[in-house]
Amino acid sequence: MNKRNRHIELNGKYLQDAKALLKKQDYPQASEKLWGATAQIIKAIALKRGKKLRSHESISKYVVELSKELNDNSILDYFGLANSLHQNFYENWLAPEMVSRYAKIIEKLIKKLRPLAD
Repeated sequence: MNKRNRHIELNGKYLQDAKALLKKQDYPQASEKLWGATAQIIKAIALKRGKKLRSHESISKYVVELSKELNDNSILDYFGLANSLHQNFYENWLAPEMVSRYAKIIEKLIKKLRPLAD
């Protein structure tokens, strides 16, 4: 399996894991899986285009590129929520309702970006 396909596979796995963790009300773990799903789809897109993203900073900068390319600022907003979820894994400060709401938004982001990875 090539690395791009591995990122796509992990994206799906992490998204399913997040849904299961939300049902268990394990919001910090669900938060991290949502972040991971987001990062994996972005890494898959970059790899398809010949770029390797190896840090949070490189992922963040690439998201800006994608947002400009697609002329879609919602990508920046949604990615900001993914970052909040990543922080929530460590600090558990988001209300459960926020994590659940952000999960739906992250799914929208992934649906928007997925065709670019295929």
